[in-house]
Amino acid sequence: MTVLVDPPMWPAHGRLWSHVISDTSLEELHAFARRVGIPQRSFEGDHYDLPEERYAEALAAGARPVAGTELARILQDSGLRFPKRKGERPLARVRDGLAAATDAPHVLDVVASPHERHTAGAAVVLVRTGPAAGARLQMALVRSAARSGWAPPGGKREPGESVREGAVRELAEETGLVLGVEALRPVGYERITVPAGADPAPFRTGVNHLQVFAAVVPEPVPLRPGLDDVVEAAWFSRTQAFRVAGPQPWWPLVDWWWERH
Repeated sequence: MTVLVDPPMWPAHGRLWSHVISDTSLEELHAFARRVGIPQRSFEGDHYDLPEERYAEALAAGARPVAGTELARILQDSGLRFPKRKGERPLARVRDGLAAATDAPHVLDVVASPHERHTAGAAVVLVRTGPAAGARLQMALVRSAARSGWAPPGGKREPGESVREGAVRELAEETGLVLGVEALRPVGYERITVPAGADPAPFRTGVNHLQVFAAVVPEPVPLRPGLDDVVEAAWFSRTQAFRVAGPQPWWPLVDWWWERH
């Protein structure tokens, strides 16, 4: 296993940057970043951005210098490449991150994104109250017989539904909250990649997307689930929500959204 760095040649924010990768292991890459003191916010899903003034420090810590074109080829060959579009922010990559939903081996990517995945097979809705003066911000979560633990409301689309229509229907069914499709804002998505040869149920082989929307309501109105399989729906403060759902692999997207809105 090797950590590699290309020369500082990529301009951004008034300076030049290098890319730091591992040829086989994100765990190795994260360990190197912690050892050198590269902040977590510099992680871009498959590499760390490194400012030019720290390039020599990375070499002294054991990173092997390579040309930018070679680094890109090695990253592609490693299988660690994290596809993303302009404006998107990789937040997490977890192997078998949805083990409670499928027995198939898979990779779960959690991506913050202003873009809507119109072809997503399902959607979830992050609902928060506020911002009313003096009000305590709260988040709606549900506990379902079909899913373990507490989670935001959501589910699969029905035939003929758009992703947004499915999201507002699921929200109404699981919490009693009725919103228009225009109230939803895309905040990101989960990308579930299932290899060929696996039994993908309930997903399909290849790449699957689960769209994540957000909405803000003025106040925490009573939640009244309309589905028998929804055991409970409740409002939580951020601290309480993290206590009951923070270990879930999708939580970084909740954190990202909450901190910026």
